[in-house]
Amino acid sequence: MYMAWIGALIVGLSLGLLGSGGSILTVPILVYLVGEPDKLAITESLGIVGSISLVGFIPFAVKKQMDWRTLFLFGIPGMAGSQLGAIVSQFVSGTFQLVLFAIVMLVAAVMMFRNKREKLADDETAGKVKPHAWWKSGIEGLLVGVLTGLVGVGGGFMIVPALVLLGGLPMHLAVGTSLGIITLNSFSGFYKYLDVMDKMNMQLNWQLILVFALIGAAGSFIGRSIGNRISQDGLRKGFAVFLVFMGIYILYMKLYVGL
Repeated sequence: MYMAWIGALIVGLSLGLLGSGGSILTVPILVYLVGEPDKLAITESLGIVGSISLVGFIPFAVKKQMDWRTLFLFGIPGMAGSQLGAIVSQFVSGTFQLVLFAIVMLVAAVMMFRNKREKLADDETAGKVKPHAWWKSGIEGLLVGVLTGLVGVGGGFMIVPALVLLGGLPMHLAVGTSLGIITLNSFSGFYKYLDVMDKMNMQLNWQLILVFALIGAAGSFIGRSIGNRISQDGLRKGFAVFLVFMGIYILYMKLYVGL
C-alpha cells in the first residue's frame, strides 16, 4: 500500500507543477504499482481524479476565475458522456480499455511536447476568439465525457485547448473551467461505475480512493508552490517523454505479454 501513497504524491506533484496531465498517471499506478484489476483501477481513478480536481477547482470558483456558462455547456453533455462510457465499458474487455488508455497517453504526450498550453497562455489573441455554436461545445463535451468514462482519465490536456481555441475563453478562465468540467465528468462516470462494478461483483477499495485523493490533493498544492521556480517548458517536455514510455509499456504488457 505504501507504493500507492508514493504514486498518489507523484500524481499530485505533477498536477501542481504542470496544471494538467497528472491524473493520466492514476490508472497505471493503480494497475502496476498497487495491483488493482484493470476495470477496478479505472473506476477508482475516476473517484480519485474527481476529488483532486474538485479541490483544485474551489479556489478558481471562489476567485471567479472560471466561466459558469461554458462549464454547463461543456460539462452537462460531458456528464452524460461519462455515464455512456461507463455503460460501454461493460461490453469491452479491461485489456481494450487499457490499450485505448495507452493511446490516449501517447496523444497527450504529443500535445504536451508541442507545448501547446504554454503557447496558448502567451498568445495575445487568446480569449478574443469568437466562441462557436453552443451545440458544438455540447458535442465536444460529450466526446470528452465518453473518453473519461471509458478509460478513467480527466482529459484536461484536451479540454483546455478546446476551451481557448474553440470556446473563446481566456487562459486564466479556461484552467478553472476545465477543472470544473473534469470534476463533473469524473464523478458522473464514477457514480455509474458503482452500478457496473456491483453487477460484476467487484468491490472498490474505498480506503485507497480516499487516501490517494487526499495525498494527491496535498501534493498538488506542494507542486503549485514550487512550480514557479522550475522551467515549465522543460517539465512539460520531460513529462511528455515519460508518457511515451509509459504508453508503450502498457501496449507491450497488454498486447504482447497479456498482463
